[in-house]
Amino acid sequence: MANSTVLLVDDEEKLRALLKRIISLEGFSIFEASNLKAAGKILEKEPVDIVLCDVKLPDGNGVDFTQYVKSKFPAVEVVLMTAYGNIADGVQAMKNGAFDYIIKGDDNDKIIPLLKKSMEKVQLEKRVEHLEKQVSKKYSFDNILGESSLIKEAIAMAKKVAPTDATVLLLGETGTGKEVFAQAIHGESKRATKPFMALNCSAFSKELLESEIFGHKAGAFTGATKDKKGLIEEADGGTLFLDEIGEMHVDLQAKLLRVLETNDFIKVGDTKSTRVNVRIIAATNRNLQLEVNEGKFREDLYYRLNVFAIQLPALRDRKKDIPMLADHFMKQFSRKTNQRVESISKDFIEHLQQHDWKGNIRELKNIMERAVILADGQELTTDNLPFELQVTGRKSSTLSAFDLASVEKLHIQRVLNHTKGNKTEAAKLLNIGLTTLYRKIEEYGLGQ
Repeated sequence: MANSTVLLVDDEEKLRALLKRIISLEGFSIFEASNLKAAGKILEKEPVDIVLCDVKLPDGNGVDFTQYVKSKFPAVEVVLMTAYGNIADGVQAMKNGAFDYIIKGDDNDKIIPLLKKSMEKVQLEKRVEHLEKQVSKKYSFDNILGESSLIKEAIAMAKKVAPTDATVLLLGETGTGKEVFAQAIHGESKRATKPFMALNCSAFSKELLESEIFGHKAGAFTGATKDKKGLIEEADGGTLFLDEIGEMHVDLQAKLLRVLETNDFIKVGDTKSTRVNVRIIAATNRNLQLEVNEGKFREDLYYRLNVFAIQLPALRDRKKDIPMLADHFMKQFSRKTNQRVESISKDFIEHLQQHDWKGNIRELKNIMERAVILADGQELTTDNLPFELQVTGRKSSTLSAFDLASVEKLHIQRVLNHTKGNKTEAAKLLNIGLTTLYRKIEEYGLGQ
């Protein structure tokens, strides 16, 4: 088994040599030690997967050594060998975390299958660890980009509240990254290995939203043919993110308040309560205080949600972050679409920074994906921007953004982009003669 390593610990040199030959023929790499002290030093320095260890050694007992190995190197599996079968030792070895316990001589034919089985367990644990690291990286504050003071302040507050179980209310316009913040808070909390469930409250009617959040019993309503867990139960032990909480019906607000106060709820059509341990992170683009004043949102729920509020800045208030965000999305979509786009022109960035970004980061992300798809070369240029950004972004141009010639030039460029430079097709789409199109291209210096 390539790249798999076994540490042989036995004071009998001839037996070690024999085992080394047998095991190495199966593709394992071998380290050797004649005592526990030497074995400990090897474990400190080398990448060992399995320890194959004698029970009785000059400087100690392999059963006790197993406990040391599993406490300090939990990913390492231990297989013990003994010349004298002892049930008490075998039981204690397994309690100490040994993978198995075999008798020398009688069980020699079991060594290789046993090593392979223990290696399968090691590899499985490595895959699980790798996946956990990937999830941790995915749900991380490292994914929130920006150097502006407003975003740094929001990140700092989120990092402070993340390790706690406090309810968090994320405030900000649509597209400012509220779910990304919620994921990062979850990812850096003690609940990180438990589920993160997200739901947009504006996407469902009152009845469907109640079923989605709290679940239902079979027969609770027409079409409910079997019991269904709600997201709040699916998120047990973890985090439930409720986006657009301001859209939630007042009746459901009362049920959510009960969860926050008592950690239990009643499913639709049920008569008994279900207990959960879940952290709530809510988000809204509404002014909840105003909603409370107008009687549209429960005051008691507002105060329970507003334990720790974080305001996320609009993109127009952090325009210094646009180059960094644009570069990130360019690389992301270049990989996704297999495009070789490697840079962004200065004019392209200037156009982005002059836009008002009503859709915030979500709008920027969509524009960058479109630009990468349209790119013909390795650099994004203003030609790859949507028509409206090309027009509104030309404040430094010699042509006014409202000048007819300026609009005509940009429209012709847009159509040429669409036809990938095919002038005959472009002339048909523009409903002008091919000669006229060539004249316009020369007049405007379009370079097509």
